[in-house]
Amino acid sequence: MSLDPPTYLNSLQNNIRARPIPWEGAVRAGTITENDLKRIKAVDKVRKDQRRQTVETDQDAYRSLLLGGNQAKSVLESAAKRADVIQYILVLASDLINDAPSLAPALLDHPDPFKPFLPLLSHSTNPEDPIPLLTSSFLANLISNAAPDSSKPNAKIDEALPKLYNYLSTLTKSQDSGLQDIAVQEYSALLRTKKARELFWKQRQDTVSPLIDILRTAAGAGRDSDSTMWSGGASIRSATEAGPSGGVGLQLLYHVLLAIWQLSFEGSLVGKNLEKEQEILALYTQLLRLSPKEKTTRLLLSTLLNLLTPSTNRSTLLPIATTVRLPALLTNLKARHLTDPDLIDDLSTLTTMLSDYTSSQTTFDEYAAEVLSNRLRWSPPHRDANFWRENARRILDDNQSELPKKLTEIMQKKWEDDKQVLAIACNDVAWLVKEAPEKRGQLEKLGVKARVMELMADENEGVRWESLRAVGEWL
Repeated sequence: MSLDPPTYLNSLQNNIRARPIPWEGAVRAGTITENDLKRIKAVDKVRKDQRRQTVETDQDAYRSLLLGGNQAKSVLESAAKRADVIQYILVLASDLINDAPSLAPALLDHPDPFKPFLPLLSHSTNPEDPIPLLTSSFLANLISNAAPDSSKPNAKIDEALPKLYNYLSTLTKSQDSGLQDIAVQEYSALLRTKKARELFWKQRQDTVSPLIDILRTAAGAGRDSDSTMWSGGASIRSATEAGPSGGVGLQLLYHVLLAIWQLSFEGSLVGKNLEKEQEILALYTQLLRLSPKEKTTRLLLSTLLNLLTPSTNRSTLLPIATTVRLPALLTNLKARHLTDPDLIDDLSTLTTMLSDYTSSQTTFDEYAAEVLSNRLRWSPPHRDANFWRENARRILDDNQSELPKKLTEIMQKKWEDDKQVLAIACNDVAWLVKEAPEKRGQLEKLGVKARVMELMADENEGVRWESLRAVGEWL
């Protein structure tokens, strides 16, 4: 998986390569040694094949140059006070491992391969400081090139990755889409191994959450509220014509989706909490409606498939997938002219999986799944008198009154972004009281009656109307 280098980083590296460095003066000042200078000049501003041959002929010397050895310091440590030299060496180091790939595993064989580099990640709190940027680029390159075998553990990499992730997370939290894209592409380079994905997930508050925030912006959640995602307001045609919103460019969107897709290969580890903490299914369903290109649609579908396939996730995630109307959206997608064979295969597999699930569900199952998803929408059961007549007592009594307890929990939230949830909850309370009046005491003990009466003064007209109807049934 090869991505074009971010424009800003590429431009920065080219500018640094073109800068003249007074090397002899650095030697006289004791910043670098004569041997350092000799090794630098042998690989600086030469053809790639010549650079590769030079490095491969004297690999130990270049490992010593960058990392130190035999009581000698790394050139990065000896030049600590010269920012221009550090920047130049960082760019050169990246060129060396790109042009002479055998150098990367040789560097990792060093007893302490990350010692000169990790402190440079905290060189400055300025996100545009070239030194941390160049350092993270080198480290991502080193780790991704040197550790292609995901089955081989590497304690040194495992220790360094959290620090690198921590720095990259500061870039994803910035408002600069160029810096965000640098971080996300480096994430993708790193997320090639199981251990790297597990460590990434372990730091998910800093690593995953900012990426989801970018996707929420693209989905229009910041502009139209999360209710858009749950209601499925936009049609495929109108949404696709509009495209992603919030100023998230297609390139950044694709790269974020790629990183989350890589993470989703640990579906059994991340699936339930991605939904619990981020409401990933509603978000991805909305992004599918907006997806402007087949390549983004392919990543969205493949990620959903990775999350829904593990048997440990199905009982939790499949009900929510139906609640957010994913099956209907997949049916509409199948009617579009799609050409990507992987996309078509994933779409078919997902459609079959959800069709098998929904065909086995009763209306009660669908209602229970919706309540347990912690989000309500105006699905058919809410206004179906026959449904309430047949199921009100079961709703109140099943599984130690799990559903009324969850309904109470939903009602206690303010739902500033989606007031219709409160209106629907009050509607359901009205039906429960009407069809099972002998159970009113049970609901009162849960605090439902008091909350419904509070909502009679809500600013939202729909909430006031439904709460008034619920109180009316109580009286």
